[in-house]
Amino acid sequence: RQKEQYEEAISEYQKALALDGEDTYASSQLGYTYAVLGRRDEANKIIDQLKERSKRKYVSPADIAVIYAGLGEKTQAFEWLEKAYTVRDEDLLYLKVDRIWDSLRPDPRFSDLMRRIGFPQ
Repeated sequence: RQKEQYEEAISEYQKALALDGEDTYASSQLGYTYAVLGRRDEANKIIDQLKERSKRKYVSPADIAVIYAGLGEKTQAFEWLEKAYTVRDEDLLYLKVDRIWDSLRPDPRFSDLMRRIGFPQ
């Protein structure tokens, strides 16, 4: 995914999910990849699956935010990042370095979140 080899990434995430269908990281990365490829229905289906799964076990809110970011739905992405902040989700540690968040960086809400987390600006 980071090399923008999206079709290969989809194949690898699908393999990971075949081994562990409850892997929320692989699910969110697959959803993000679908999103950036314009496969909105598939991305939204994964969002729905993650939300449903969160009723029975912990799902990182950041995993859902990732997919919304890929879809370009910034308001939804920030809502889920705020949920991640509220529960002190460890996935927020990657906000500063993961390119997956690049589309959100110019938004003042991103800078505010980074400040509240304690990252240097």
